[in-house]
Amino acid sequence: MRPKIFVSQPIPQPALDLMAEVADLEVFPWAHREVSIDELESAAQRSDYFFIMHTVPIRAQYFRPGSRLKGIGMQMAREDLHDLAAMKAAGVKQIMSKPGLPADDPDGYRLDGYGLNPRATGQLMVALLLNCAYRVNESDMFCRANGFFQEMTMQFMGQGTTGKTVGLYGFGKVAKQAARLLSAMDMNVLYNKRTRLNAEDEAKWGVTWCADPDDLIAQSDYVCLLVDFDDSKLKMFGEREFKLMKPTAYFINVARGRLVDPDALIAALSDKTIAGAGLEVFWTEPPNVVDPYVDEALRKMDNVVLTPHNGGATYASRGAQTLQIAEALVAEIKANWTD
Repeated sequence: MRPKIFVSQPIPQPALDLMAEVADLEVFPWAHREVSIDELESAAQRSDYFFIMHTVPIRAQYFRPGSRLKGIGMQMAREDLHDLAAMKAAGVKQIMSKPGLPADDPDGYRLDGYGLNPRATGQLMVALLLNCAYRVNESDMFCRANGFFQEMTMQFMGQGTTGKTVGLYGFGKVAKQAARLLSAMDMNVLYNKRTRLNAEDEAKWGVTWCADPDDLIAQSDYVCLLVDFDDSKLKMFGEREFKLMKPTAYFINVARGRLVDPDALIAALSDKTIAGAGLEVFWTEPPNVVDPYVDEALRKMDNVVLTPHNGGATYASRGAQTLQIAEALVAEIKANWTD
């Protein structure tokens, strides 16, 4: 008898094809929402392995009597979302795809799931910025609703990018990939991080050091939040920071929703403290909630561009990520599965 793998969401076909060589697959069919804890508990009763992405929760209840689970394939473990102790106690193996070490690729150039993801996220950040700069989302909605246009209209004039200043608050792999595109668009690219780059690297990425984060915020026409999250940075960007921004400036966040005070963000957008925002991440994401959603107030705002945390969702990037997990699962099954 072949093992059964439950796949927690629709994924690119190459990973499915690889796993199908050694196992029977059940794929959660819905792309508009994440699988629930109850659905995962039920799947554990009929599956030998799980294939999950890193936002899918792991709970002790999956390992109750009747569970068939022998292993869970994943790319990364999250202590805030995955009950690894319960998993270990139940004897369920943690099957990890090959880890990518930061030292392997300090600039995010690797052409696999680890290198392609920061490229894709950086490019999406630029797409959000351009959408705000040229008011693409508003213009699209206008054309769809009205069915006509006025070629020289002033209704959707934007500030554009040429000669404008963008502030990269944080400068890791994603910021580097964005910086090389932004500097090519004739923008003045400021950056802030704990340790300044050397002159050669600043020239390489086309960026200018701004030692004081407040100065970066105040000078920028586009403020892009790009720092890693930890508990010390909870709501690090709030009312004070939004008031430092120009009233014509836009806020872009592709980092983590919990870095931002959600009430302060909504207030700043509502009262025109800032011109608008491009948001890829939200307060209401795991582990805060199991079923992620976008705040209704944000969904009603014309000056906000929203994407559902899909910065790495290119065929190349997501395809490489999922294939690596599939390879790890297949290797485990070939090595240890017995009928």
